[in-house]
Amino acid sequence: MNDQLIIELFFKRCEEAIAATSEKYGKLCKSISDRILKNNEDAEECVSDTYLTLWETIPPEEPDPFVAYICKIVRNLSLKRYRHNTAEKRNSYYDASLDEISECVAACGEVDERITAQELTDRLNKFLEGLKEVDRVMFVKKYWFCMEIPEIAEEMSLSTNYVNVHLHRIREKLKQYLVKENWYEERIG
Repeated sequence: MNDQLIIELFFKRCEEAIAATSEKYGKLCKSISDRILKNNEDAEECVSDTYLTLWETIPPEEPDPFVAYICKIVRNLSLKRYRHNTAEKRNSYYDASLDEISECVAACGEVDERITAQELTDRLNKFLEGLKEVDRVMFVKKYWFCMEIPEIAEEMSLSTNYVNVHLHRIREKLKQYLVKENWYEERIG
């Protein structure tokens, strides 16, 4: 069933919308949540909460593209659960990924309070548009879908060393881009 038909089912308040969404995107949602949480039960609960959120937000929302809307919801719910689960402790893999990217965004400089998350998102999107497709895909797999480097390497038929090196270079390019755009101040000394 195509996405527009699924959305129409949500607008009609037909429960088949949930079943169709689950059939088409359930595995994707589960994989996103699993990568973040590393806990099957929590991931399944986040996927179920994603369907509930879809039910509660469509209508009035009419998401386009639908898959991006779903991925954003499951990712945000999973991150919220992750933060709850790790409030007292650190989960080394995911925290390490967040630490890597945060170094580029605001680790050495303070983000001005007037800068909104949407503005930063727009800058990141502009930066990603300027990357070669392979680098952009690698970056999104690592920092959006929370895939581990060996998993990215296998999926993209690359060596883990290649992925490691290129992600490091992309983070450095991002840092330079944000400095150039006055979004990041390098600490001197």
